[in-house]
Amino acid sequence: MNRRASARASGDMGMFAIDRSSLRLAGVDEAGRGPLAGPVAVAAVILDPARPVEGLNDSKKLSHARREALYPLIVERAAAWHVEMMAVAEIDRLNILHATLEGMRRCVVALGPQVELVRIDGNAVPKALPCMAEALVGGDALEPAIMAASILAKVARDRLMCRLHAEHPQYGFDLHKGYPTPAHLAALSLHGPCPHHRRSFAPVRESAARMREREPAFEA
Repeated sequence: MNRRASARASGDMGMFAIDRSSLRLAGVDEAGRGPLAGPVAVAAVILDPARPVEGLNDSKKLSHARREALYPLIVERAAAWHVEMMAVAEIDRLNILHATLEGMRRCVVALGPQVELVRIDGNAVPKALPCMAEALVGGDALEPAIMAASILAKVARDRLMCRLHAEHPQYGFDLHKGYPTPAHLAALSLHGPCPHHRRSFAPVRESAARMREREPAFEA
């Protein structure tokens, strides 16, 4: 089964065939599921065929400079777009998968009734969407609207992590963006977690436990 054939759809109209090429499409993607710190960013984009954006691709295949150059073009030329940041507290409460799916749902709802079909990068579709939806494995390399969403999510999150670096420079968020690099793990071991670390992730939870063990005991 090829990647397109593996797309999972929701919201079909029973046995009546639908020409999906005529539906107004929103692409949805996320950035930041793997990091130990910071929010997960989700974006949804409706591209305007009359105002194409050249050079779209999976954000992971683009340089930092190219993503930064494409971001304002997408924002300016898209028919509609929205970026949702799912905070660390929500990630810890819901778990990372369900927080990401909830962010996707919020993005689609934010775009309003103009969206008729959503294509989501990955293999899961959020519940309670107001329109039809398809999960497309490898969609960020196949669907231009998903490519645009991946760029918005990645750039918006990277910028936020650089702002968090200014508050907590000891972790190096500006370099690794919260991902579990050796440098980040070393800083976490030395300083313990900050308020922007995800306590539900094992390395953060273990670091917090070690820091508690180091605290001196005071006699009453």
